[in-house]
Amino acid sequence: MIGLIGKKLGQTRVYNAQGNAVCVTVVHAGPNHVVQIKNDEGSDGYNAVQLGYDDQAKPERQTKPLQGHFGKHGSPVTKIIKEFRNFSVEVNEGDAVPVTVFEAGDYVDVIADTKGRGFQGVMKRWNFGGGPASHGHGGFSRRPGGIGACATPGWVVPGKKMPGHMGQERRTVQNLEIIQVREEDNVLLIKGAIPGSKGDYVVIREAKKRPKVAKT
Repeated sequence: MIGLIGKKLGQTRVYNAQGNAVCVTVVHAGPNHVVQIKNDEGSDGYNAVQLGYDDQAKPERQTKPLQGHFGKHGSPVTKIIKEFRNFSVEVNEGDAVPVTVFEAGDYVDVIADTKGRGFQGVMKRWNFGGGPASHGHGGFSRRPGGIGACATPGWVVPGKKMPGHMGQERRTVQNLEIIQVREEDNVLLIKGAIPGSKGDYVVIREAKKRPKVAKT
């Protein structure tokens, strides 16, 4: 399983060899630093590689435990770390993992948090139809209506769709194709849209349901 941590920069379009415009998301994904290597023979009991991304301009702003963790393994202090099980690329602690671990035509899964929408009502959050807008129904046009069961004891069913915080939920978009890998800019151009706002951190991993290299 190959993976990288990146940052969403925005969306644009590029043209392929046939002259067709392809909508892509630009992700800055490198370099990633190898912070720690875990193996099933040690105290961890499983194989994994811990990667760090986005160097901390002021290392003292990171927590003391993490500063010690980075120093113990000889890695630069980064803002975010992520663990990848069964990493299929041979690396050592302190190494830099470039964006070239992926190639154009590879399929990836992208994991990120969706945009936050704040506190929203049931019509925007759950697509409720709302109440009638006429015939004396004043002040009820955007309300959910009755929420309790009619039978005794008439409680509200757990998980009922109600107003509340919308967005900022972890989501995975699968089987996205990498259109270009720009090594000089540490950038991946990924076909389609991915969750999150500009500047949000994303996790890019090898697709679980598609082969690593696209079949022609």
